Amino acid sequence: MKRILLLLLLLGSVLSARTAMTATQACGLYNNLKHTQNSGNLVLEPGSSYEVLRRHKGQYLLKIPNKSPSQRWVDDDCLSQNSRTKTIKHKAVSPKNLLALSWHNAFCETHRYKKECKNRRNSGNFTLHGLWPQPRGNIYCGVPKRYVIADREGRWQQLPEPKLSPQTRVRLQEVMPGAVSNLHRHEWIKHGTCYGTDAETYFTHAAHLVHEVRQSAVARLFQKNAGKRLRIEQVRKAFDKSFGRNSGSHVELRCKRGLITEVWLHLGRSDSTLARALSEGSNVNSRCRYGIVDRAGYGR
Repeated sequence: MKRILLLLLLLGSVLSARTAMTATQACGLYNNLKHTQNSGNLVLEPGSSYEVLRRHKGQYLLKIPNKSPSQRWVDDDCLSQNSRTKTIKHKAVSPKNLLALSWHNAFCETHRYKKECKNRRNSGNFTLHGLWPQPRGNIYCGVPKRYVIADREGRWQQLPEPKLSPQTRVRLQEVMPGAVSNLHRHEWIKHGTCYGTDAETYFTHAAHLVHEVRQSAVARLFQKNAGKRLRIEQVRKAFDKSFGRNSGSHVELRCKRGLITEVWLHLGRSDSTLARALSEGSNVNSRCRYGIVDRAGYGR
């Protein structure tokens, strides 16, 4: 009988130990599994301990006291085992990234007030929106809360300037015209801090990937069809031609008001060639199946 009681006590201590985990990143705390709502824009506090209620589909359900709702979902790689949970094992997650490229004409058609749309330097070309470590909740890694709040409120001019060499800064301005609106500060704080490198390396990799697309059959396809409609099958075929068989299956279109506004590339490790990064990426469905390639200037 004593042995049974001892075993029950040990089991209880193990179960209680499994409920406490430590935040390693300032990830968002969402009301639902799909991460479509975050009441109060709550984020994890790196270094703080949280009560884990359960794990489901690569996410943890946490209890957040004094918040409504108090139960929140977060990606499991945003938490680590603390000193009492060393017996819990997690399967390693291979690195994934999403490269978001804007078709600059369409961006300016839908954002006419932006500073970067006052000249035609990037007309008829792809520009860098961002390079985003996945899963999507992998954001604001080790970022002070005041910067997280400023970023979420769109006060990008108050974010710190990423430390870049003069050469990288010039190259970034070429592929990311939104830098004049402090897009690079936002992208570094929200996404780049989770990439695992310094800002210099992060933006160098991103600029290199944009350059590869600009020199490919994909860019020529868009330029040739300015003012016309393109289908996802045509775009994927151009990716296959330039970057290898089946690379197009890792690509999706993003559309707005009938225009193709962005092309999203689902990549594996991005510190190599785009062909290899695409080969290590994930297959994806494209909700936008076709759209018009916007010409330079306002109006289609």
